[in-house]
Amino acid sequence: MRKDILKRFLTNTDETGRFLMKSRITGIIYFVEPIYNGKTPKWGDLNPATGQLEGNYGSKYTGAVTKKESLITEENGFVNIGYFKGSPFGAIEQRDKAHQERLKQ
Repeated sequence: MRKDILKRFLTNTDETGRFLMKSRITGIIYFVEPIYNGKTPKWGDLNPATGQLEGNYGSKYTGAVTKKESLITEENGFVNIGYFKGSPFGAIEQRDKAHQERLKQ
């Protein structure tokens, strides 16, 4: 993997939600990048006088990227790219166990 991709991947992680997870069993480093559809929930400050939401902050610090903004692509040198709903930890555990089994053979 190119160093520039790694640097971009680990930049501004609060906004992008990107993180690395290293397996204690196989030593593989998994790159995780939450993907969302580009629509953020409305949230902000509730004005007690009017009951209205003010200062929509939904587009800031989404903790995810759109599929178009994703860095995890074959063009960037990634292989075995997978998409799934929910927590990435279960999917990573399954992949790691499968890799461990292949190493035993």
